[in-house]
Amino acid sequence: MHVTQQVLHEVPSPAAAAVERRKAKRHQMAIPGQIVWRDAGGTTRTASVVTRDVSELGVRIECLQGHAIPAFRIVYLQLDRVLRERADLPPALKKPNVLSAIFRVGECSPRTGAPTQYALRLLEEPGGRTREEPHRLRVRT
Repeated sequence: MHVTQQVLHEVPSPAAAAVERRKAKRHQMAIPGQIVWRDAGGTTRTASVVTRDVSELGVRIECLQGHAIPAFRIVYLQLDRVLRERADLPPALKKPNVLSAIFRVGECSPRTGAPTQYALRLLEEPGGRTREEPHRLRVRT
């Protein structure tokens, strides 16, 4: 008589699989600051924010007040000067102005009609270099 042994494999949940795909670990921390950007008309805008979680590649922020910001808008993140020196803060976020892009826009507040949460993609490499745009071909006519 031949007995087969059945091996069971644990299947990760979708939430666990999403966490494993991240390129950098997130850390929850609340640091006040502001974001500065230019709107479509060229006017400089600012908004008070608080970080909710940070990584070496991005930041999720809660916007305390200000105008709605469209996705993919280039912004400068400016964190509180004193708290910028925290040892657990990624090096890219220790600079006075961190060039970033709005990566994801959260749901709108029923009170203000503007989004309250944004995800920022840092446009600076973890090693300290700014990401470069790809070279464009120039065609001579």
